[in-house]
Amino acid sequence: MADNCLICDRIKLIQENKNPYFVRELNTGYVVLADSQYFEGYTIFLSKHHVTELHQLASAEKLAFLEEMSLVQEACAKAFHADKMNIELLGNGDAHVHWHLFPRHNGDTAQAGPVWWTPKEIMYSDDVVKDMPRLNRLRAELNAALDGVLAARDSEVQAVRELALD
Repeated sequence: MADNCLICDRIKLIQENKNPYFVRELNTGYVVLADSQYFEGYTIFLSKHHVTELHQLASAEKLAFLEEMSLVQEACAKAFHADKMNIELLGNGDAHVHWHLFPRHNGDTAQAGPVWWTPKEIMYSDDVVKDMPRLNRLRAELNAALDGVLAARDSEVQAVRELALD
């Protein structure tokens, strides 16, 4: 854990069972719903280790982290019936490796483009932030999809683990 890192603080809340956005722990990271659900199902996959760049993870962990991110995005697409998934690893605001996973739907924005073109006052308005019944429903849907994807992809995950250990 790093000092003054919002993501490390959120991971600590997960470990203390106090993060209402927490969905599931995987081997290399934590699956959480984003604070804003303007794009319903917007999910974040947080690296367990505080590194600021993907290449700073050990090779085996990096491969496993990328594989798990792929599984989370597949589950997210299925759970929220995405027409397309937008996936981003940014880190300029929060310098801790984490993936933004946006389930997108045809016509979900006024003009086609990245989610960041949506005005912040709309994307983070009060009606899409911390609605507990909605968060509970979204968590349940994503967990169910994760169960299915993890079961279906178990042999692939094992192959990546073996590859990473070579």
